Amino acid sequence: MEHVITKKEDLNAADYLIEVVAPEVAKKFKPGNFAVLITIPEGERIPMSIQEAHGDKITMFIKRLGKTSKELDTWKPGDAFHKIIGPMGTPPPLKKYGNVVFCSDLVCGHAENYAMCKELKKMECNHVVSIQTFPTEADIYPEKYLCTEVCDEFILTTKDGSRGRKGHYMDILKEMMEAGKVDQVFAGGDMPALRDLSALTKKYDVPVYTTVRQIMVDGTGMCGSCRVFIDGEMKLTCIDGPMFDGHKVDWEAALSRLAMFKAKEAEAMECYLKKMEGIE
Repeated sequence: MEHVITKKEDLNAADYLIEVVAPEVAKKFKPGNFAVLITIPEGERIPMSIQEAHGDKITMFIKRLGKTSKELDTWKPGDAFHKIIGPMGTPPPLKKYGNVVFCSDLVCGHAENYAMCKELKKMECNHVVSIQTFPTEADIYPEKYLCTEVCDEFILTTKDGSRGRKGHYMDILKEMMEAGKVDQVFAGGDMPALRDLSALTKKYDVPVYTTVRQIMVDGTGMCGSCRVFIDGEMKLTCIDGPMFDGHKVDWEAALSRLAMFKAKEAEAMECYLKKMEGIE
């Protein structure tokens, strides 16, 4: 099966989407799952959040950040991945929660926000609220890729106030919890913000599932690089997650572990840029 790219589109100056043929993933995908992309034989295994599965295709939101995501940005429709593996991970329970809110402030979280809200809205007795935060108006995704059509209530915020409510999703959520309007929270995106969100929801005794995004090497549980501690017990984000009860996550250990790979990531990017300069 050729995993051919059928659509590629900019979301903003930093983020883009790719739609690709992946019937084995699309057929079994549930919100909270992810896919592992392999661009070329012997290439890096890249875990990627899925925004939507439709027919035999999946759509992913990607940030131009690391070496492979920048390299992948040069690809176009008609190009094909060597492999796409998935769906991976263990989705959180999707059921009747009541007033449920999904918060996101980064590309991976925005993809998860869309997928989760769309599924939760299908269930009776759920009132689904999506809160999406962007830095500025220029960073906001095109309307069709926001969560406006997959929830009961949509709240857009920008950190500088250039569009929507000014501030971060945390500000809006705090107001809602103070009013007793939240039964369950889901969230994805910036890890330090998720740590703070977990502390905030615990204060109001509101349960929360957060995506704990750790570096993965193989995505199958063999390497152990993506380990996290949940209630003092070691778990693997590739198998047991990537979404966990935020109140039980050892956030300081998770954030510390995430920072361990920054030097290697910078080195890979430097080598790639030098290679590109050499080609030019």
